[in-house]
Amino acid sequence: MTLGEKIRHLREVEGNLRGLGREMTQQEVVRTMKREMRRSLSQSYLSQIESGRRPHLTNETRLLLAKFFKVHPGYLVDDPAGFQTELITDIASCEDRLDLWLIDGAQRFRNDPIVSQALLAIARHPDSRKCLSLLQNILETGLLAEPETRRAS
Repeated sequence: MTLGEKIRHLREVEGNLRGLGREMTQQEVVRTMKREMRRSLSQSYLSQIESGRRPHLTNETRLLLAKFFKVHPGYLVDDPAGFQTELITDIASCEDRLDLWLIDGAQRFRNDPIVSQALLAIARHPDSRKCLSLLQNILETGLLAEPETRRAS
């Protein structure tokens, strides 16, 4: 995935997380960034990044975008040729890869906002592994994961 594709995807995810039900426009990202972070970049610069006319970011811009979208700065680069999104090593030793895997899952389920937002919330949490472990424990107790009709009886 290219940097531009990642930024476009993050705008879509951010719009859904903010309750817009659609992707944020570039202008909305710029305005929201300025309002919430007191720093921003221009809409034309963001457009150049997304279109691929600016294939590389300055460190300052990378950190600003990463902070705004709540992703690891290392995510904001073009994936190398042949890069695979599936995990190939132990998740326990690769927290960042787990987060990227969750973000990829959120993208794959972007038409299902509930699943997409849940995956992103886990990815954004400081300890994604603990979140998944907690989810496992909830499901194993059986009480919280039962359908409403079964709990009522």
